[in-house]
Amino acid sequence: MGQRLVRAKRKLRDAGVPCRVPPEHLVPERLDAVLAVLYLVFNEGYVGTSAGRLVRGDLCEEAIRLAKLLAVLMPDEPEALSLLALMLFHDSRRFARIAPDGSLILLEDQDRGLWNRDRIAEGDRILGRAHGAGTYRIQAEIAAVHAHAERPDETDWPRIVELYDLLVAVSPSPVVELNRAAAVAMAAGPTEGLSLIDRIEGLDDYYLLHAARADLLRRGGRN
Repeated sequence: MGQRLVRAKRKLRDAGVPCRVPPEHLVPERLDAVLAVLYLVFNEGYVGTSAGRLVRGDLCEEAIRLAKLLAVLMPDEPEALSLLALMLFHDSRRFARIAPDGSLILLEDQDRGLWNRDRIAEGDRILGRAHGAGTYRIQAEIAAVHAHAERPDETDWPRIVELYDLLVAVSPSPVVELNRAAAVAMAAGPTEGLSLIDRIEGLDDYYLLHAARADLLRRGGRN
């Protein structure tokens, strides 16, 4: 890592690239990259792939802190606000996601009494200030639907399917299609979801596709 940093610094020096805070008119064009990095940091904390832990609260907190700073700097930027709200909704469930033995607890099995209601309320307030239909805005709305379901069977799955329809239109990808298929399965039954999953291309090596497909087979009694 040290060598990579040295090479990067040398490249910047040789190219004469100034390292300074960009002028205000250049900030918007750099926003997408900043938001993507913040979300990557949060996701590494929320679903840890290293350090032997499924959840790393320090990374979640740091991503939220930086997102709040960005929201202060750009108070009228809907996607910055939406990403912050999305993180808050997800993070509200952090302490209900891990069992005492360290294993992951699925959303429908979580003790919702452990969800952080202050974080959910904060997410609601921030999402209320965001406008438009950007990628993070739609994802935040999906997370909000989950956050406000007192019990798993109260989840408004048809509304989540509608939101995934919007997300597919705004930001199409096989992963979004997989998430939509899972929502369709919850709204209309596992057979409908399976038919959609079996049409998805490009995720043969993506373990969550196989996990989702197996779960829908289980739900449909196809053991």
